[in-house]
Amino acid sequence: MRYGIVTETYPPEINGVALTVQGLEQGLRERGHAVELVRPRQADETDDPAGSLLVRGAALPRYPGLKFGLPATRTLRKRWQLTRPDAIYVATEGPLGWSALRAARQLGIPAATGFHTRFDDYMRDYGAPWLQGVALRWMRRFHNSAQATLVPTRELQAFLEGAGFDNVVRLARAVDTQLFDPVRRDRGLRAQWGVGEDGVAAIYVGRIAAEKNLALAVRAFRALQSQRPDARFAWVGDGPAREQLQRENPDFIFCGVHRGEDLARHFASGDMFVFSSHSETFGNVTLEALASGVPTVAFDYGAAREFLRDGVHGAAIRDGDDAGFVDAVARIGCDDALRNAMRGACRDAVGTLRPAQVAEDFDHILQALARDGGQHVAATAA
Repeated sequence: MRYGIVTETYPPEINGVALTVQGLEQGLRERGHAVELVRPRQADETDDPAGSLLVRGAALPRYPGLKFGLPATRTLRKRWQLTRPDAIYVATEGPLGWSALRAARQLGIPAATGFHTRFDDYMRDYGAPWLQGVALRWMRRFHNSAQATLVPTRELQAFLEGAGFDNVVRLARAVDTQLFDPVRRDRGLRAQWGVGEDGVAAIYVGRIAAEKNLALAVRAFRALQSQRPDARFAWVGDGPAREQLQRENPDFIFCGVHRGEDLARHFASGDMFVFSSHSETFGNVTLEALASGVPTVAFDYGAAREFLRDGVHGAAIRDGDDAGFVDAVARIGCDDALRNAMRGACRDAVGTLRPAQVAEDFDHILQALARDGGQHVAATAA
């Protein structure tokens, strides 16, 4: 089969969408399919890599290093007329994604979209809650112009179906448990953080940005630190809120962006993953923390709803219960025996997940699109 994947973000950019798209692309290639990746040209790229079509992009405001793709309907239509994909997957709702759906519709190419980002929730996080309804209607129009919308959880599937989205199909996520593994715990790295084997290292991994609700993570850690003065907070990632956060909290350890084995080493070296975001569509980092044997405190939705059992793998907090989140961080952070008991259970929670299974399910969905235009995609998806 020949597939097209259209995305406005891709590694080396670091975010959940970019890494998820790369995993889906690689999974299809490993299954023997021809895949053309369409994405904005990144800095210092001159030639199109093999299997890719690079298009014009522009800088994304407030997110240095990230771009969105400019409209490219004519380019894509011409390209796909010459080399027609059997089906396409559009991962992002930006101008490039819209133009990809337009070109596919003009050529009669079946398309699936991925619902990766809750832009409606972002409106609230950036001080414009009155625009949440507008954002949701905009996303519904985008996704309903394709034959299927792929989502990672049953919870999100039910929400979108109730909001008028058509043919919403669950495509589960997985985590690389060979990469993210407790054996990567690094005493030397913990020593750099100022944490001994008996100390407590809270860790955050992700974009350091307003939509991640970071003020609550800070508040929760300070509650822990008031009882465990030796506790340290390590931040892995970067983003527009880092400078202010670092200025206001000089005792925090800012590790910057890490990838691959180095990221896995940072995860495994933590004692508790503090994830205060309430606007995630899924939250891949939750699976990575669990695979690394790190007890996690998160709100009870997305990946946490699917895999995190309250009191067993950390704490799953009811959405909106900020006081409960703070209490859980302090309670688990102060209980060494409880955290040690949770570590093995965390690993077990995701031990059976396989990226190869996700690739197989994704392949089946796209094959169903190619075969009958998506009429029976939901029935064939896992």
